[in-house]
Amino acid sequence: MKKVVKKSAEELKNEDFKELITAIDLIEKERDIDKEVLLKIVEDSLLQACKVQFAKKTGEEQFLPAGKVQYANCDNIRVHIDPVTGEYKVFRDFTVVDEVMDETCELTLEQAQAKFPLREIQVGDVLSEEVETKGFGRIAAGQAKQQIVQKLREKEREVLFKTYSGMEKEVVTGIVKYTKNNVIISLDKIDATLISTEQIPGEVFHTGDRVKVYVVEVKDTTKGPRVIVSRTHPELVKRFFENEVSEVADGTVEIKALSREAGKRTKMAVYSNDPKVDPVGACVGVNGSRVNAVVEELNGEKIDVINWSDDPAHLIANALSPAEVISVDVIEEERLANVIVPDDQLTLAIGSKGQNARLAARLTGYKIDIKSESQAAELM
Repeated sequence: MKKVVKKSAEELKNEDFKELITAIDLIEKERDIDKEVLLKIVEDSLLQACKVQFAKKTGEEQFLPAGKVQYANCDNIRVHIDPVTGEYKVFRDFTVVDEVMDETCELTLEQAQAKFPLREIQVGDVLSEEVETKGFGRIAAGQAKQQIVQKLREKEREVLFKTYSGMEKEVVTGIVKYTKNNVIISLDKIDATLISTEQIPGEVFHTGDRVKVYVVEVKDTTKGPRVIVSRTHPELVKRFFENEVSEVADGTVEIKALSREAGKRTKMAVYSNDPKVDPVGACVGVNGSRVNAVVEELNGEKIDVINWSDDPAHLIANALSPAEVISVDVIEEERLANVIVPDDQLTLAIGSKGQNARLAARLTGYKIDIKSESQAAELM
C-alpha cells in the first residue's frame, strides 16, 4: 500500500513561493517585462489584499460614496518579496514621535522602547514590525489575483506600445492571419490591421503569406496598441528604395518627390549630392535590377524614376516622361504650366485616363495643361 505523505503548511507555502518566482521568470522572458517591475506589481497587489484583511480584522474599513472603499490607517503597511525564493513578508511601519496623533502608525519613545526592547531608538526613527499572516483568505486572495492580472495587462500594453510606436513610418514584415475586408497581419507580439482602403487594388492575400507593410500609426487604446498599416502609402515605395539602393540609404541620392497611384504607377524624382553618381542609374540598377526588385514587392506596379530639377520647367518636362516635350511655359503666380508636345506624343503625355499627366502634376505641384504641336499652332 502506497504511503501518503502529507505536506506541512510551511512546505506548501514554500512551493507556492517557488511557483510564483517561476511564473514571474516565465512572464519576464515571454512578455519582455523586467523582473523588478513584475515583483513590484505582485507586491502592490498583495499589499492591497493585506490592507483589506487588516482593515477588516481591526474594524477600520470605511465605505465611501459611489461604492468606493477606503481602508483607513493602513498606509504604513508594506509587502516585500524575496526575488530568489519568492517568500513574501508583510511589515507595518511606526514613526517615533514626541506626541502621538495617530496610534496606528506612531509611537512615543517609551512605547517604541517597550515594543522594540533590543534596539537603540530615538525620536524620528521609523521602526518596522513584521505582521503575522496566516493567509489572506479566499476573498482577499481573489482580489490580489485580479489586481495582478490587471496590472500585468496594463504593463504589457505599455511595453507593446513603447516597442511598436517606435516602428511608425517604417516598413515591417508580418504574416497574414485573417483575410476579409480588413486583413489582420501578425507582427510577432501584436496584430496589425490593413484596412481595405490601405490595400493595393486587386491584391489578394492568403493566410500564411509574408507581406511587407508601412506602419502608418500606432494608437494606445484600453485594449492595447492598435497598429494601422498600409500598402498604398507613398512612403512605402521610398522605404523599399532605401532598402534596395545603398546610395539612397546613405544619402548620396535623395528622393526629392514622389507621387503614386497604388497598384498602377509611381513617379519618383531623384537627385544626386555627388556629381559622379547618376541618381536615376543608381535607382534603376544594372539591367533594371534595383527598380525591378521594388516593382516585384509591389506586385508589378510601374515605377518611373526621373531626374529632379530646381527649374520647374525642366522638372515638369522630366515628370511627363516617357513622353517627349517640346516646350514648357510656367506661370509661377498661378502654379500653372502650359506644355506643348509632338502630335504623336499627346496620348502618351496624358496617359491612360489621364494618369501620366495627373501623376506629373502631383509630383511637381503644378497644374499642367498639355497641347499637341498642331493644337498650339491653331491657337496662335
